[in-house]
Amino acid sequence: MAVRAGSAGTPRVLSLDTLVRIGRGRTASGPGASRRLTVPEGMRAPLGCDAVAMPARLGPLLMPRLPRVGCVYADSTHWWWLVPSDSDVALEWPAPAHYATGALVPATPSLPDLIHTPDGTLPYTPPIPLYLALCRVTGTQPAWSRPVSA
Repeated sequence: MAVRAGSAGTPRVLSLDTLVRIGRGRTASGPGASRRLTVPEGMRAPLGCDAVAMPARLGPLLMPRLPRVGCVYADSTHWWWLVPSDSDVALEWPAPAHYATGALVPATPSLPDLIHTPDGTLPYTPPIPLYLALCRVTGTQPAWSRPVSA
């Protein structure tokens, strides 16, 4: 599906992906209420960045369950894990997790501190292992293994 938009007789095709990203950008850029977690110097984020927040008490339980841990930020109440953009597509992140498009965190006096940096140049924690580990520690059944009613 695509929509044509353009000016001066030069049509431009916008894919559904582009329209979703534009919509997310509009909702993520409210009136200064949030700030973005930054990728550390020397790292690159070719897939863009989103973040998954969870209560700080769960962070230490997740670390040993993951095959790779990317950049993790923490404040007194939450741990924030960087994941590639759109890691929420087809995933229902279990409560009490919060998915933050664009790695935007709520306005606070200071940004969370970077507490873990991975080896290499990519800041991401793989989202599927993070999702499964979070389901495990919260006692939530992954969405794809729940019974479907007709």
